[in-house]
Amino acid sequence: MSVFKRIGNLFAKPEPPKPEKSMLALMPGDICEVSLVTYEVIGRVHNRGRNAVLLTLRDGNTIAYLNIEERETLEYELYAPIDGRLDNPAEVPTEIELDDRVYYMEEEYIGHVLIQGKTPFTQGGEQHVWQYQSDDYHLLRIEWQNGRFMLYEGEKVIPGDVKVIRAN
Repeated sequence: MSVFKRIGNLFAKPEPPKPEKSMLALMPGDICEVSLVTYEVIGRVHNRGRNAVLLTLRDGNTIAYLNIEERETLEYELYAPIDGRLDNPAEVPTEIELDDRVYYMEEEYIGHVLIQGKTPFTQGGEQHVWQYQSDDYHLLRIEWQNGRFMLYEGEKVIPGDVKVIRAN
């Protein structure tokens, strides 16, 4: 290395640190922590119209789903899949009783989603979503896409309990 190059390196500005990757930007292969549990992101469903992402997370054999939506602040909801069946998206009720708990519909929307990695649905397209909440703040989410329903039960997660561990 020449003397001039060494002197130049002394006065060169250090490379700025890379900004931390947002939870909304996580992709399959990234690692995150939710409520003190470390998960690998294995799938991602992105709804651009709502600035929302549903991440498929894996911790060993356990699969969970983290819904992230940016409104005034980032809102997080952690879901687990549940067994259930509905026949027609036009007949989704506004109230659902499940395990002695009554859920009330809070929101219903349709949006175009992009899918990456392993998710309950194999391809992107138009997705219908119904979100419910019970009086004791438990959450229920129903998704319909390409003739298939998915049901999830979960709870809200405070932003301080969610962080990126490693992003590619």
